[in-house]
Amino acid sequence: QVQLVESGGGLVQAGGSLRLSCAASSSIAGIGVVAWHRQAPGKPREMIATMSTGSNTMYDGSVEGRFAISRDNAKNMVYLQMDNLKPEDTGVYYCHALGVGIDSWGQGTQVTVSS
Repeated sequence: QVQLVESGGGLVQAGGSLRLSCAASSSIAGIGVVAWHRQAPGKPREMIATMSTGSNTMYDGSVEGRFAISRDNAKNMVYLQMDNLKPEDTGVYYCHALGVGIDSWGQGTQVTVSS
């Protein structure tokens, strides 16, 4: 299984931006889908952004137009650019890799948006 490590979380004011990074321990070029999930306090984990090997992306309606997922297969990295952050974006953000024989999660990184 590929190991994933997220970074880039922190405390930001509403309207600000953060860029989350997800470093994979091995090649992600052949992994079908990479995704970011979010777990807000007291709520279940939800998928907010996905990207396929063909660079097709999908976003949850709550983040569409504000967040952008990207992947750099050469560097084995996945990113989540988050702009115009809102207090309701607060939560733990998880990187996820899903493919043939692969279903890996990172440990998560905390994002807190203050009003």
